[in-house]
Amino acid sequence: MSTPRIDAHQHFWRLSRGDYGWLTPGLRPLYRDFEPEDLAPLLARCGVDATIAVQAAPSAAETRHLLALARETRWIAGVVGWLDFESPGALEELAGLCTQRKLVGLRPMIQDLEDERWMLRPALRPVFEALESNGLAFDALVKPQHLGPLCVLVERHPALRVVVDHGAKPALGEGRGWNGWARWRERMRALAAAGACVKLSGLLTEARPGAGAPELAPCVDALLEDFGPGRVLWGSDWPVLLLASDYERWRELSLELLRALSQGEQERVLGGNAREFYRLEAA
Repeated sequence: MSTPRIDAHQHFWRLSRGDYGWLTPGLRPLYRDFEPEDLAPLLARCGVDATIAVQAAPSAAETRHLLALARETRWIAGVVGWLDFESPGALEELAGLCTQRKLVGLRPMIQDLEDERWMLRPALRPVFEALESNGLAFDALVKPQHLGPLCVLVERHPALRVVVDHGAKPALGEGRGWNGWARWRERMRALAAAGACVKLSGLLTEARPGAGAPELAPCVDALLEDFGPGRVLWGSDWPVLLLASDYERWRELSLELLRALSQGEQERVLGGNAREFYRLEAA
């Protein structure tokens, strides 16, 4: 049986739901509804078998919406939802979410929070412990300035399954002269050494317009070297991807960036790792 091809990071939204505070008319390519029927033909053309639908709004309603889509759509293999970690009822709500078969993880929108050390607040510890005990993944939507606290979090919770979304959004648009490169690399290495995974996604939207393999290769090569082909998960970040490219171009560019890997290693990055990390067979 061949390894399934899995897009480990994509989104859906309906504007009428009204909880996407970041989604404004100024983001013209994104300011419309994106539904499973919009993505299905792209998956077929690119040979992608299944996806992980990831939350795009900080609301419980968003999680329920994605879970409903997943129940109706065979190829949505899992949902990474949202939970208010600071709510007094967070543990009770989490227990309810754990009854949903396709829920595979949670993602607070850390990149939008003012407190860079938010994840280390003592009041959140029970929620992270509950993620560990329930076998749910933690998608870390962070930027480079959050990597130090994330390293501490991973040390505190060694059983927590962590994946760093979009390589922590390095400032690729600044080119090879980005002065944060060394610190980003150091902290990503620390996370890799602690057992975290990382998503090969969202990089084109962090790069300069028109960027291709030469601009992305140093970052991708660093992620593959530090995390190894066994802990890198390929994702599209569709439809946010449309700010920089279309689905098929990103797929082709990804294959080019991965061509130095063996066939088995490519299969892991393009699907096998997502299946294992999100425990999709169990889900």
